[in-house]
Amino acid sequence: MEPTAAILFDLDGTLVDSGYLHTVCWWQALAQHDHRVPMARVHGALGLSGARLLDELLGPGRDRAADERIEAARTVLWARYSAVLQPFEAAAPLLRECLVRGWQVVLVSPAGPVGARELAVLGRALDGAELPVAAGEPGPGLLRSALALAGAAAEHSALVADTVWDARAAGLVGLPCVAVRSSGIAEQDLLAAGAAEVHPDVGALLAQLDDSLLARPRVFGQARR
Repeated sequence: MEPTAAILFDLDGTLVDSGYLHTVCWWQALAQHDHRVPMARVHGALGLSGARLLDELLGPGRDRAADERIEAARTVLWARYSAVLQPFEAAAPLLRECLVRGWQVVLVSPAGPVGARELAVLGRALDGAELPVAAGEPGPGLLRSALALAGAAAEHSALVADTVWDARAAGLVGLPCVAVRSSGIAEQDLLAAGAAEVHPDVGALLAQLDDSLLARPRVFGQARR
C-alpha cells in the first residue's frame, strides 16, 4: 500500500498576502504599549505564536503583565485593516493542481480571528471548495496535528510556508519545507533555517512545480536546493 502523502499549506503570508500587514499590526500594538521595536525585527519574528513573538522581541525575562493587552491591541488593529486582504493570484490554482496530482492538501492556519479572516478570503478564491484545516498555535505541534488530520507521514509529505520559523518547525517534525519569499524573508535565511527549496512566491512555485519536491506524491529522497 502506498503511504499517504500530504502537502500542508501555511495560510498566513503564503497563500494570503498578509505578511507585511502582520508586521505593521504587531509593530503598532507594541508602540501603543511603549515598546519601540524596529519594524525589521518584528518582520523577522513572523511565523511565531503571539507569546513566542513577544519573547523574541522583548525577551523572556520581561514583565508579562501587558502581554494580553498587546495581543488584544494587535487583534483590534488586524480587524481594522484585514478587510483589504487578498489571496495571492496563484494560490487557488496551485492548490487545485496539487489535488489533481494526487496529493492530500491540508491548510495550516492560526487559531482565532486572524486565521478565520484569512480562511474566508481564501475560501472565496476557491469558489466554495472545502479543504481540511488544522488550526492552532504555530509550531511543530500544529504541523503534527495537520499530518494526523491527513493520516500522512512527515517523510512522505511537505510544508509550503514563508518564514524561517515555519522551516525550523518543519525540521523538528522531519517534514520537508518548500519555502516562498512572499513575506519578504531572504532566500539565504530560509535555506539556513532548513528549507529544501525556495521560490519567489506561489506563482513561481506553480510554474516550476514539475521541477520541485511537489511534482508528484512520492517518498522524498535527499532534499534539493
